[in-house]
This record gives sequence, structure tokens and C-alpha cells, in this order.
Amino acid sequence: MSRIVWIADAGYLIKACPGKFDYLKLKELLESECGGTFAESFYLNSTPYPPTDAQDSFHSWLKTAPPRGPKMRVKLYKLKDMHHQCPNCNHSFDRPVQKGVDVGIATLIVKLAAQDQYSRLILSAGDGDFEDAIAFAKEELHKEIWISGFPESLSPDLQSYADKVIWLDEHWDAFKK
Repeated sequence: MSRIVWIADAGYLIKACPGKFDYLKLKELLESECGGTFAESFYLNSTPYPPTDAQDSFHSWLKTAPPRGPKMRVKLYKLKDMHHQCPNCNHSFDRPVQKGVDVGIATLIVKLAAQDQYSRLILSAGDGDFEDAIAFAKEELHKEIWISGFPESLSPDLQSYADKVIWLDEHWDAFKK
């Protein structure tokens, strides 16, 4: 029997989705697409420190078991300020950016594969930077890789390693709010 693990890059999903969505409905959709329930689900994102009460509440809900919540393991990284200077007017400003999430996802992909914690990985992410981690899990550890994402933001590098791609735009009505 196959063990299926889902890893969600929250930053990717927030930017790629055409609107607000429900993680519980998204999880149910993905489980339906793969014909089985997930052994584990992971949500990785950055958050300001300290997080707001609303963020704390949302992250607690993500951990809640079905049917009330999606039961995900939440891994949060601090936002970091990146300094910018406008090339036209020389105005300086700081902008918070996600830091550490991609490394966390790549590490999780490889660590769980090496520990034989899954036979199939569902990755909701679009960044081609995950190519090496996916290639290692697939080619060296013989794991099945499914990618879920949106056509405009899903790296061809990831698509080339996918045993299956779940195009989320085709299922938007099933998990939108």
C-alpha cells in the first residue's frame, strides 16, 4: 500500500491562486485525485514575528483534524526585511520577504524520502529550485512525484520530473472560497 505525503508551499499557493481558497477543500481534492488519504500533510510559509492573532488562529485551524480542518503540520519561518532602493528616485525602503521556506521544503522532500516515509509525494509548489530535491527522491530513492500547480507559475523543470501534474486551474471551483 502506498503512503502519500503532501507538501504545500503556502507562499506559492497564495500568489498563484486566482483568489482565496480553502486548504481543507484543496486537501480533499488532491486526495480524491490520488485515490487515497495522505499519511502526512505539511504547510510551510513565512510569517512576521510575532505572528498576528489572526495568523495564529489560522495556523491552529490548519492543524485541526477533519472534518473541521485539514490536519497539516505547520512549519513557519520568519519574514526578513530586504532593503531596496528605487533606481529612478533613489528612495530607500525595506520589504518583508520569505526566507528559508524553499530550503525547508527541499530538506523535507529529501529527508522524508530517505526515511521511506512516502511512496508518492504531492508537491504544491512551482519553483524550479526544487528540481534537485525532486530528482534525488525520484531517481535515487524511486519515489513517485506528483506536482499540483497553476500553468502560469509551474516550472517546466518540475513538470519534467512529475509522474503526474494536477492542474489546479481546472479544479478551482472545487476549493475556492
